[in-house]
Amino acid sequence: MKTRWGVWGSGGIARRRTIPEGIAAADNAELIAVYDVNPEANKEVAAEFNAEACETEEAFLASDCDIIYVATPANTHCEQVLRAAEAGKHVLCEKPLGMVVEEAERMITACRNSGVKLGTAFMMRFQAQHQEALRLVHDGKLGTPVLGRAQLSCWYPPIPGAWRQYPDQSGGGSLMDMGGHCIDLLEMFFGRACRVQCMTGNLVHGYPSEDTAVVLLEFQNGAKGVVDNLFNVPDASSKNRLELYGPKGSILADGTIGQGELGEMIAYLESGDTGYEAKQTRTASGGIAITPDPLNMYRAEVEAFSRAVLDGTEPPVSAEDGLWSQYVLAACYESAKTGSAVAL
Repeated sequence: MKTRWGVWGSGGIARRRTIPEGIAAADNAELIAVYDVNPEANKEVAAEFNAEACETEEAFLASDCDIIYVATPANTHCEQVLRAAEAGKHVLCEKPLGMVVEEAERMITACRNSGVKLGTAFMMRFQAQHQEALRLVHDGKLGTPVLGRAQLSCWYPPIPGAWRQYPDQSGGGSLMDMGGHCIDLLEMFFGRACRVQCMTGNLVHGYPSEDTAVVLLEFQNGAKGVVDNLFNVPDASSKNRLELYGPKGSILADGTIGQGELGEMIAYLESGDTGYEAKQTRTASGGIAITPDPLNMYRAEVEAFSRAVLDGTEPPVSAEDGLWSQYVLAACYESAKTGSAVAL
């Protein structure tokens, strides 16, 4: 049995990734309707993927879809999710759920009252190497978690109409857009954060959103974290690193954070207490390459949400996960504004 999907906002990430790699490729999903404020682009997507090109929001909401994937600018999410819930549609919403915490809370309440599911599109959780690293962490291969770092950056120059560059449309810049993913990943590995300190700035580009963000995190288990997100580094210069450390070893990765299926991940694990090494000799040998079968994260995300709808179970990345992310991001922006650490 397949779930029937509609896409609200058929351009951008939906057209590039989620429709072709996710919905169209999934075993338990099919695309039946799309809507976008750009009617010509919407017709192109509909023709390419054999779906109905809805001309109005009302026609889209009246379509025969079971699930609506919301992939529009952040400042439209709340109203769209509320309308989808009222129409009896399950919703997978791109992050951030809303512009502020209060919007995310309204969205959750509306979906709960309508008896529909609401999920948050943190697709990087499904990346195959991230899942293998999570297994190693949960199996105690690193020992007590000590430090995690997640870095995601790109070159994002001023572009006319680019809504992420205007906080009144996006909620924020590099921190909101990429930091949400990075913080969510570190919390997947280490558990929830309890305190953050953040610095943001606009060091290269002149648009209103920040192009630079660095976050220090403390997790409830005592581990520490570092997240850095830049809109001002050339793509080829940014390795999008993930680093996880503990007393038994480390997991180091380049290129696993992002939109690709696989990067390079190596685990450096000690079999026992090696004692103190005064010379602190370091060699390139001894690492274990983490090379699971490639798994497209967009397909995995769509199939997982579809299973939750078909089975009547909770989505693996829930609305509450999205709400918590908004709490953390709000605390980060408060810290950047005040210059002080903020407890969660």
